[in-house]
Amino acid sequence: MKIYTIGFTKKGAERFFTLLKNSGVKTLIDVRLNNASQLAAFAKKDDLAYFLKELCGIQYLHIPKLSPSEDILKSYKAKTICWTEYEDKFYALLKQRAAETLVDDETLADACFLCSEHEADLCHRRLVAEYIASHSQANVEIEHLK
Repeated sequence: MKIYTIGFTKKGAERFFTLLKNSGVKTLIDVRLNNASQLAAFAKKDDLAYFLKELCGIQYLHIPKLSPSEDILKSYKAKTICWTEYEDKFYALLKQRAAETLVDDETLADACFLCSEHEADLCHRRLVAEYIASHSQANVEIEHLK
């Protein structure tokens, strides 16, 4: 099974939707804590759901339980915790929330986790994908769309 991740920053709408469409993504799973910000431009939740359906035939899901808590996110942004601490706290939160039960294998197949960060290295969408993959019965390959 293949799952994807993508960030929308540093991408125009054409590049973003082309990447998703060409990858064969069937479901985009929004893992942002705040998906309604004006700063999100074309990736604002209602607009994004519309564009995904109309341009690519992709289903949109928002699963806030796959987002970091406000406390974890604020601590990282304020630099009161480092990335390693962020990872540890976020993995503990995913475990507490039983994140592996939030997406079934049928939905997960050809799904893409969305967040805002351009690169997946220091983004929680990578952590979500790795956590879910490690708990799946299927052999999961993760690809980060750039």
